[in-house]
Amino acid sequence: MAGTITFTMIKPEAVAAGNSGAILNKMEGAGFRIVALKKIQLSAQRAGKFYEVHAERPFYGELVEYMSSGPIFAAVLEKENAMSDFRALIGATDPTEAADGTIRKEFAESKAKNAVHGSDSDENAALEASFFFSDLERF
Repeated sequence: MAGTITFTMIKPEAVAAGNSGAILNKMEGAGFRIVALKKIQLSAQRAGKFYEVHAERPFYGELVEYMSSGPIFAAVLEKENAMSDFRALIGATDPTEAADGTIRKEFAESKAKNAVHGSDSDENAALEASFFFSDLERF
């Protein structure tokens, strides 16, 4: 059965560009309910922990540096088929390949600076949401 929550982060360049409100509006407009939301800046250590699954990949250091370069919005979203519907809403990682109307098509700068993170499985959505939010922070 498909999960009812997913996790997202609005990435540093999208926050810096002032696109957070418009991105959150697109999420709500697509039927997602915001269960938890916070604006934070990750330390390099915390970003490294979040992305430790990629620690052996050549882009890991740049990813950690990028994700700790400025504030982000972390959010837990709720909807039936949350993960798959959200992946469709954000679009392809490379904004030049993303469909019209998707978040990345509209707000991403590049494949590396693609505006938002979206969980890639129901299991990862639960883990990622718990990385940022306790049960007491979800409404």
